Amino acid sequence: MSEFNLNLFEDRLEAGEEIRWPLAQGYRIIYVVAGEIDIAAAGQSSTQGENSAWFGTGACVARAAADGARLWRWELVGATGQAAEDSVHPGPKASHAVSLDPREEYLMRCDRVDFPPGGIAYTHTHAGSGTRCLLQGELRVTVQQKTITARPGDPWFERGPDPVLASASATEQTSFVRTMILPRSYRGRSSIRYVKSEDADKPKLQEYTRFVEEDIEIDAQ
Repeated sequence: MSEFNLNLFEDRLEAGEEIRWPLAQGYRIIYVVAGEIDIAAAGQSSTQGENSAWFGTGACVARAAADGARLWRWELVGATGQAAEDSVHPGPKASHAVSLDPREEYLMRCDRVDFPPGGIAYTHTHAGSGTRCLLQGELRVTVQQKTITARPGDPWFERGPDPVLASASATEQTSFVRTMILPRSYRGRSSIRYVKSEDADKPKLQEYTRFVEEDIEIDAQ
């Protein structure tokens, strides 16, 4: 197995501010929580507005628009590498180890999950590891007999095979954004599997918005 770290940073850019992020080897997803940015990498540029995401490798440069920007930035890097530091944020708000088999093929997915008030993600597992961050509302997440209550800006990690039960706020819409590392066989389809047979046919009220789904290459570390 090859060992990696999935790091999550939060960056806040003032109006017109520009920042460069190095990344010698690895993969990066940037989700725009608020505002707008122009991103330049590998000789190409694009504009990303609120509630959109960008995927890239190597170094990139981001410039905030007139209203500034708030970003969540996931980076998948070798475990021996150092988490990138910059003037906006000195280190990751979350960092978790991910073991990947170099004989397998993987993709990197970023999506958003929205729950109506009282929504439930019944006890389930996923086909791969990932880090989530709560965008709005409140979510109670129970995994391995431990329960956390996530509020806006709070990250949490799900390993994949561990059963998870998630219950959203009863009074307001709840949303989170996540980046997962999945086998390529899950391209275009859900990674979820319900643990209890009686839950499989229950109404599922959560909605999904997929932003990024890109192949990644895993070399032996």
